[in-house]
Amino acid sequence: MARILVVEDEPDIALGLQLDLRDEGHEVEVAGDGELALVRAREPGWDLIVLDVMLPLKDGFEVCRDLRRAKIRTPVLMLTARAQEAEKVMGLDMGADDYITKPFSPRELRARVRALLRRAAPDDEPLRRFGDCEVDLARAELRRNGSRTDLTAIELKMLQMFLRSQGRVLSRAQVVDEVWGHDVFVTDRVVDTHVVKLRRKVEPDPGAPRHIVSVRGLGYRFEA
Repeated sequence: MARILVVEDEPDIALGLQLDLRDEGHEVEVAGDGELALVRAREPGWDLIVLDVMLPLKDGFEVCRDLRRAKIRTPVLMLTARAQEAEKVMGLDMGADDYITKPFSPRELRARVRALLRRAAPDDEPLRRFGDCEVDLARAELRRNGSRTDLTAIELKMLQMFLRSQGRVLSRAQVVDEVWGHDVFVTDRVVDTHVVKLRRKVEPDPGAPRHIVSVRGLGYRFEA
């Protein structure tokens, strides 16, 4: 059972989400606007936030951005009636973990929730080390030579993916699926840009990377 905060201003939709997720065995509470969502989301103990984009007082993009700036790493599943790819990417860049477009089926929602809860489950090795880096997955922190380096939500997910897949070659399509999600269009250039930014934070010499290695014509491989 997970503790889930649903942020939705339309009462019928909020009630439907609450009942459906409770049927799955979860504890579910509802907030009806963006400002209340920020207050409630700061409370300890949430396992997931289901966040609508179109909200009064603060929209979902602002809420997600403010939560990530406050170092709140609770997984966020964004809901919206908008279908434009650019807005999906913007939500993910703000720190959302997944995105689902209305109308959606209860079955799809439940599957997305299960996937996010699995991904957020505690790692068997919450502290990982490579080179001069130490990654604390429980605290979502990266330290190099003892000094803390901030990671964006995308960079954190990308680094977790590389750590899980050490020694394997990952195509750019696989990176997109793991980091952004299966139904979001992200160009190879966007993937490469985020890899470059991550290299600047983890590589002794980003111009000659030894941890996040390019494999010509295939993608990337992570080496500790």
